[in-house]
Amino acid sequence: MIFKYLRIQGKELAENTMYAKGIFSMCMQMLERGEMEQEDVDLFLEINDWIAEVLPWPPQCKRQEKVVCFFKTENADEMIKLINPIMWLLEKYKHPYYVVYTNFPGEIVYEDKYQVCCKVDGNLIIEPVQKSWSPEEEGEENGN
Repeated sequence: MIFKYLRIQGKELAENTMYAKGIFSMCMQMLERGEMEQEDVDLFLEINDWIAEVLPWPPQCKRQEKVVCFFKTENADEMIKLINPIMWLLEKYKHPYYVVYTNFPGEIVYEDKYQVCCKVDGNLIIEPVQKSWSPEEEGEENGN
């Protein structure tokens, strides 16, 4: 299967979007909390500045609207090379992250060569756990 978009995100939710924080937000938060050694702070800031020259900053993100960004997989190789050191920092500080691939990022409100910016409604859907679909073993249904 070919996916159009990818996002590197963490376990924590951003308050304004109720969506998993992205890689840059996670590192900035680690920096602000003083969790990184100074040489790693310097590395992150250098990479962040370098990426800011290449990757446009969507106006919706500047205004902190309820949006999230996804890299376009067609140009992701170039971006991944740039952010590999940031992923290394997350690993160094044992900060979990996930690489999410999708064809359905949400309503696109901004797009450039490398990324799309999509609206999120901020409403989490929590559903009950469905009945197990695993096969029952003999005698299990009778409580044996």
